[in-house]
Amino acid sequence: MVNEETYKKLIDMKLYGLARTFKDYMDGPVHKDALTFEERFGAMVDREWTERETRRLKLRLSKSKLREQACIEDIDYKHPRGLDRSVMQRLASCQWVRERENVIITGTSGLGKTWLACALVQKACRDGHTALYTRAPRLLEEIYVARGVGAYGKILDRLARPDVLVLDDFGLSPLSDAERRDLLEVVEARHGRRSTIVASQLEVKHWHDLIGEPTVADAILDRLVSSAHRIELKGKETMRKKKTKATEK
Repeated sequence: MVNEETYKKLIDMKLYGLARTFKDYMDGPVHKDALTFEERFGAMVDREWTERETRRLKLRLSKSKLREQACIEDIDYKHPRGLDRSVMQRLASCQWVRERENVIITGTSGLGKTWLACALVQKACRDGHTALYTRAPRLLEEIYVARGVGAYGKILDRLARPDVLVLDDFGLSPLSDAERRDLLEVVEARHGRRSTIVASQLEVKHWHDLIGEPTVADAILDRLVSSAHRIELKGKETMRKKKTKATEK
């Protein structure tokens, strides 16, 4: 009776891992348990900690809204696209996140920019960091709508909060005056405080013309590029074609 009450109290306190380990121990054969009290209690705490960490990770991944289910351990280095294994291994340490640095991934369509960005974010989430994935055109549209309904400051605060923000598909079209100024606000709010990943089909040397007004362009690029790790993908056959061929076999 006491054991059942203890189990229910653990559940009520949301100590689910501790409760399950306690129940497994009480339901198991006593004669097989050679552990001391300290060892048993340590095992119970370990399970509680592990289950809590798992729930936190699931929550971080859910909030990140990743477009791809990507994992950095699954990167294909055999495909000829100029991807440097040593660079990715350094980024996998997430030191760039802790030091509030940026990552820029460029390359033509289909070379896996989005997948790589999501893989980096997934690893960051596993290391305890928060993240948010978004497409740059969609983001700028959301900011425009937010300004119209009086929520401009609120959306800027939301974008400044994640440890890693992904701006995918940057540079699909030239920016309007309002868009480049909104982008500057986002970049300024994160500069030196959080990390940003930008994925674009355009090489960085073309971004200044894309952004437009020179003063604003200089300000944006100084904040994005100066502390950025660069991944420049090159190649003819896209990863999409490779996946299609693999599926057909």
